Amino acid sequence: QVQLVESGGGLVQAGGSLRLSCGASGRSFSGYVMGWFRQAPGKEREFVAAVGYSGGNTYYADSVKGRFTISRDNAKNTVFLQMNSLNPEDPAVYYCAGGTQAINGAWSNGMRYWGKGTLVTVSS
Repeated sequence: QVQLVESGGGLVQAGGSLRLSCGASGRSFSGYVMGWFRQAPGKEREFVAAVGYSGGNTYYADSVKGRFTISRDNAKNTVFLQMNSLNPEDPAVYYCAGGTQAINGAWSNGMRYWGKGTLVTVSS
């Protein structure tokens, strides 16, 4: 069992930056692919980014590519999401998740553990 707790959300001006963190407790953090997802009001949850077991492989949704960076520190059981150039399309609750690679083309299908989310708000 793995427990995930996100932090770092908040209010930021458009064009600004935030860094989200997700701390994991439990066993074998390095044995899980870690991902970030988000859900805006009235919309379905969507994939944002994922990072492989060692941190060497990263994957991004087209909407955040070049602006967001996912990374992990296996020694600290933590995964990060650095978000730059935030825009009005980015506000959402951001969820950390852990599991395996995408299944049937969907990253969420491979995720087994989920955090409760942290809210990101962008002011124009």
